[in-house]
Amino acid sequence: MTPVIALVGRPNVGKSTLFNRLTRSRDALVADFPGLTRDRKYGNGQLGGKEYTVIDTGGISGDEQGIDAAMAEQSLLAIDEADIVLFLVDARSGLIPADEAIANHLRVNQKKTWLVVNKTDGLEEHSAMAEFWGLGLGDPRPIAASHGRNVTALIDEVLAPFPERNTDSDADALPPADQGIRIGVIGRPNVGKSTLVNRLLGEERVVVFDEAGTTRDAIEIPYERRGRPYVLVDTAGVRRRKNVSLVAEKFSIIKTLEAIKECHVAIMVLDARSGLVEQDMHLLDYVLSSGRALVLAVNKWDGLESEQRDKMRSEIKRRLGFADYADLHFISALHGTAVGDLYPSIERAYKAATAHWSTNRLTTILQDAVSEHQPPLINGRRIKLRMAHQGGSNPPIIVVHGNQTASLPEAYKRYLTNTFRKVLKVRGTPIRFEFRSGANPYDPNAGANDREKARARQLARTREARRSRR
Repeated sequence: MTPVIALVGRPNVGKSTLFNRLTRSRDALVADFPGLTRDRKYGNGQLGGKEYTVIDTGGISGDEQGIDAAMAEQSLLAIDEADIVLFLVDARSGLIPADEAIANHLRVNQKKTWLVVNKTDGLEEHSAMAEFWGLGLGDPRPIAASHGRNVTALIDEVLAPFPERNTDSDADALPPADQGIRIGVIGRPNVGKSTLVNRLLGEERVVVFDEAGTTRDAIEIPYERRGRPYVLVDTAGVRRRKNVSLVAEKFSIIKTLEAIKECHVAIMVLDARSGLVEQDMHLLDYVLSSGRALVLAVNKWDGLESEQRDKMRSEIKRRLGFADYADLHFISALHGTAVGDLYPSIERAYKAATAHWSTNRLTTILQDAVSEHQPPLINGRRIKLRMAHQGGSNPPIIVVHGNQTASLPEAYKRYLTNTFRKVLKVRGTPIRFEFRSGANPYDPNAGANDREKARARQLARTREARRSRR
């Protein structure tokens, strides 16, 4: 079994900095103010032949109220599931009552705990550690997480009782693709993304609180459902740019946009009670431009009057016509209504996004579409579309060859998109087309650039030969 290491401590002692150091990543957001981390964040690391899993947690102060209490609950859950706890304290601020409360909790639960004194850079180590001996958790270990000082030695000592991994194990050799479908849950702040994530998982995995901006980082959660693997990604809400002032929130938004690009299927959560707003449209446009498969989930549907429901349906039909390929669900993440119906749509969207079709089938569909509705005349000549083949997947890319394709009207391109979508039964993902034109053999200017390049190469060879003779 891979050992699980939980990083715990009060706010702003450097847990996320150490997490990034141990996982050799920048997955955890780091900023110089307390309370940035709110959810449990998992990462993997390796030292020599030993692998480990690290859990970054929110800070515990001992007097939590409101959202801080929910954060503390997540930290306590991380302690329960960990094999080893690294209890971080701050050498610069010294020992405070919150440290003593955490230490007491760890002693009561009899967890294997290492006391780690962080931020010792520029300090005399023995003096910095002196007051932490009183916590009764064994020898304090001094480190500087931001610079990596003593971190490798600490983890080497922590992992000493654990055996090296078996390199012949098939389980350890699984490629990232075998983790399953990556599902990104996206939307504006406070539309119920984290509530939906917890409902899909069947546990209180991420912090939920009635406050906009509760989630500040993209949290990846691998899990299985009915024997099939998935990775669920809870993201921070994206607000309008003019409303974003904190640097940490800017980085949160960047990580959300990165998560959209990396997911296979995006669940766009809309708020039925506030209706569609411009930020919803901007975020949807980003999903479409990224080519991600899409499922639309209208949340907070329970308790709405029939008039409000009719208004929301009408607004969706009017404003989201460009995303009519996506399955639409009306759900209540809080009560679980229709949440299970999202999975068939996710599977269908993923299957369509990663589908592969033969050149013969695509060309046949193209020829049938052209026979049904001819392309227009351009300068007295008919646009001809000869063949089609697949140029990529996720999203599907169909390459169409012909002549004068640069002049093909947008209306005809939409006609082809709708035809291919209907015949191939593609649902949940955009289809992209690339149109390529071949040179006209009867055009006297065709191939002129190639002839110029050949003439230049011949001239260069002649000059080189004259030089060598001299």
